[in-house]
Amino acid sequence: MATAEMVIETAVTSAVHGRGRMPRAAAAYKEKAARAMAVDEADDQQLMTAVAEGDEGAFRILAIRHLAWALRLAGRLTGNPADAEDIVQEAMLRVWTNAPRWQPAARFRTWFYRVVVNLALDWRRRKPFAALDEAGGPADPNPDPQAALEQRQTALKLAAAIAELPERQRVALVLTYFEELSNAEVAGLLGASVGGIEGLLVRARRALRLRLGPASDKDNGKEE
Repeated sequence: MATAEMVIETAVTSAVHGRGRMPRAAAAYKEKAARAMAVDEADDQQLMTAVAEGDEGAFRILAIRHLAWALRLAGRLTGNPADAEDIVQEAMLRVWTNAPRWQPAARFRTWFYRVVVNLALDWRRRKPFAALDEAGGPADPNPDPQAALEQRQTALKLAAAIAELPERQRVALVLTYFEELSNAEVAGLLGASVGGIEGLLVRARRALRLRLGPASDKDNGKEE
């Protein structure tokens, strides 16, 4: 699996130099972009304004800021870390190419969530699921060998069970339990009502419980 730096560099290089829209000289923005690193997420809109003008430095900051969660989300939806990297690189390419037309009707993060989710779902429709090696949360830094084996087996079973869920149930579950979005946020991303998302989650938990047993609710971090 590539390092985060490699993923960022590939995404930036592919977007900035691979699709014809020439980058604006970044020198004029360097100081402004550096300051943006220290401010809250609302300044993503300022960065997108700069990206729309061809500012490679602002684009790089957006990539750094949102890479980790985008890779995690794509990985959980596809089950394949290498394909997750390709999806995130394509998502960043769309940030670059669509920046001149982007309208801040929603937060950048919300818009970018939707881009990553849609790309991951398109990928899933074309390719079979491969259980994610890292699924199930961070590993114990000093695991007992037997406990580590059991943890890995449990994580792979959970990932495989989630992969078998219907598409909207799977996405709602991943966004709610693993990405920790609110039901309202997930509803906005999926174009559904909050009640509709709650129904998807109930059916998803029921399906996981039938496949994995009652412990699946605990593994997901919520119990009914």
